[in-house]
Amino acid sequence: MKQTTIALLVAFGTFLTNVATAQEITPTSQSADAVIQWNRILLEIVRVPPAPDAKPSTVHPTRSFAIMHAAIYNAVNAIEKTHSDYLFSVKAPKDSSPEAAVATAGHDTLLKLYPNEQQMLRARLQESLAQIPDSPSKTRGIKLGQEVAQRILELRKGDGSEAEPAPFVAGSKPGDYQKTPPKFGEPVFSHWSKVKPFTLQGAKKFRPGPPPELNSVAYATAFQEVKELGAKESATRTPDQTVAAKFWSGKIQNYWNEIAQTTAISNNNSLSENARLFALLNLTFADGVIAYYDAKYSYNFWRPVTAIQAAETDNNPESAADPNWVPLADSPPDPAYPGAHSVISASGAAILAFFYGSDEASFSVKSEVVPGVERSFSSFSAAAAEAGMSRTYIGHHYRFDDTAGQKLGRETAGYVFKEFLTR
Repeated sequence: MKQTTIALLVAFGTFLTNVATAQEITPTSQSADAVIQWNRILLEIVRVPPAPDAKPSTVHPTRSFAIMHAAIYNAVNAIEKTHSDYLFSVKAPKDSSPEAAVATAGHDTLLKLYPNEQQMLRARLQESLAQIPDSPSKTRGIKLGQEVAQRILELRKGDGSEAEPAPFVAGSKPGDYQKTPPKFGEPVFSHWSKVKPFTLQGAKKFRPGPPPELNSVAYATAFQEVKELGAKESATRTPDQTVAAKFWSGKIQNYWNEIAQTTAISNNNSLSENARLFALLNLTFADGVIAYYDAKYSYNFWRPVTAIQAAETDNNPESAADPNWVPLADSPPDPAYPGAHSVISASGAAILAFFYGSDEASFSVKSEVVPGVERSFSSFSAAAAEAGMSRTYIGHHYRFDDTAGQKLGRETAGYVFKEFLTR
């Protein structure tokens, strides 16, 4: 695996095109271990819809996943000592129970992050600990989990995540982001680029270059593509593209955590392998989000719905205005460039391919928002490519949003995998 991983990192610019060994991801009888169980618990929490009168959250959920899985990883690694620690190390007897450490670290971090879930979290902790026979090993594992949870939470104090977003002031020039119909909601996470990254030296480390000029051929080509494919009543979008557009419309990091669960169970990962995999994945996601909001609010590029309705202002003779154009679904309340789905999906695919030594893996994914629908893929990058393009099919993004987002995601993943939690 080591040689394959090095080769992947060297060939990173071509995104894993030369890796070979295929993996069949098929259902197994193996039950989920403690790492996956607590990943699922957090997914349950973040999927609870907010109350109708609740204010939009100003803390991105990827921060919670990164905090919890960093604590879980450090707890397991303190016992196993197979890889470098994340930012700090703790001493633990070798016979400490890693399962007890995982459950306690998961519980204690989530209790701080979601205090309203105290009753549920306490019950889940008791369920997890009940599976472990009482012993000094179990007691030491619980103490270890408590210590690493406290340490990681202390490290994230004052990281900027609690700041209130400043009121957004839209620009007036063609190409400037404008609040989008029909709700014209306040842009979200405009402050998130100021949050302290988990691994990157700064939010703009891999900031992509600017989007194409409005009067360019590249812009006109992408404009026409999303105008045709992304329209609510598109005559160009195929039925399968429509399914894909709707399929990926949930919170994209949730999909990739579930893909990681599927691969982990099918590959019979050990507890320590899962601790490292989910930490790498979610540290990457957290910093990818910080990085793409840095780019989004640096360029403030208009969404297709604004661009198409106001195309007479863009000074491009190849882009025709349609004041009645609307996308397949309402546009998200933030700038277009780069695409968030593309960043998260490309980084998730890259981390999984690096970890297993291959991009090739046959697996199925369930939709978070379309019940009963699954889509199947033969590689991690194929799933990432479809997830990114699905945002053009739904009318939210240009092709260059996807391209820039995929690049940002791959670069972030490559950096995290090379520099953190290493052997």
